[in-house]
Amino acid sequence: MPGFELFGSQERKEVNDVLESGVLMRYGFDGMRNGHWKAKELEQALQNTFQSKHVQLVSSGTAAVSVALASAGVGAGDEVIMPTFTFVASFEAIMMLGAIPVLVEIDDTLTLNPKAVEAAITDKTKAVMVVQMCGSMGDMDALQTICTKHNLLFVEDACQAIGATYKGKPLGGIADLGCFSFDFVKTITCGEGGAVVTNNQNFYTNADHYSDHGHDHIGNDRGAETHPFLGYNFRISELHAAVGLAQVKRLPEFIAIQKKNYTNLREALAEIPEVTFRRIPEGGEESYAFLNFFLPDTDTSLKVAEAFKVNGVDACFQYYNNNWHYLRKWDHLKDLKSLFPISQEVKNGLAYLKTKAYPESDHYIGRNISCLIKLSWTEAQVKERAQKMVDIIKSLV
Repeated sequence: MPGFELFGSQERKEVNDVLESGVLMRYGFDGMRNGHWKAKELEQALQNTFQSKHVQLVSSGTAAVSVALASAGVGAGDEVIMPTFTFVASFEAIMMLGAIPVLVEIDDTLTLNPKAVEAAITDKTKAVMVVQMCGSMGDMDALQTICTKHNLLFVEDACQAIGATYKGKPLGGIADLGCFSFDFVKTITCGEGGAVVTNNQNFYTNADHYSDHGHDHIGNDRGAETHPFLGYNFRISELHAAVGLAQVKRLPEFIAIQKKNYTNLREALAEIPEVTFRRIPEGGEESYAFLNFFLPDTDTSLKVAEAFKVNGVDACFQYYNNNWHYLRKWDHLKDLKSLFPISQEVKNGLAYLKTKAYPESDHYIGRNISCLIKLSWTEAQVKERAQKMVDIIKSLV
């Protein structure tokens, strides 16, 4: 991770097809295309990858979350349960619909704690969104059971987890709806892009229309299409889809490289008694995009992360004070700093953030270090990196 590290002739060929046709728009202009429909081809390839009936490409992973929730009827005043550890896009995408993000504790999987989820359910809860951070999953069976019991929508934000599986099923293709990101730093990239994945025909049709101003996409006359309902512009371009089409064909290659590099680093760190690793639920296999490990306490973890940086061990993240990925530093959310007016209902729904503590999340995020696994490392670089990491940790624990 990420796929841009290994751009090559495959990507150039797919992009050149689009440039030669001159059609950058995914819809219409049938006669000019020379048979090139990159977005449609990528959607079909992703259906196969995710073992799902339907895929709707969109402009980003953030768009995918909003489109997925909207397509299932989540809107103003509805509550969506999500974890304290994610990317800011998760709550942004929920709030864009006028819905209320309800943040709950994580556990040693680094995603939703099922007990915390069940305790947070109210009569306003519409969906539970598990965020498969850093390439792995939560306790999917337990979360699914809760959603079934309470008749809630189950959504996977698998933006960082393409290539991971649970009991043989690709992440993102397990819940009612799955969301993916193909931005520049994901395992496969379109430059910018995302996807909504579902087996539900109604959700798919809604996503298809909603992401393109409500167009019904019936027939080949763009001007004659009707608008069954309101929508917005979350379209992907043919250029972006072309890059993704080449990259998705290379996904097995990328995952194999990640697994090799990940395994070498993990085996080295496993020799240190004070190091433990993120729990992968039984039956799960992560994407190997990140190596996540725990140190004995927050202070040690912060010192090790800083020493990594000083000594040239790059792309290792300590999220405790990170304002992109962890609740503690999301002051713009807690203080509701917005360019547009936020409804009183949403303000009331988010008032809990001013006082609520998350000791369990602090316990895991404070001790965690998350190391990105690069595709471009040589064997010698991985070996050197592993030794540096081991030496640094041993000197500080």
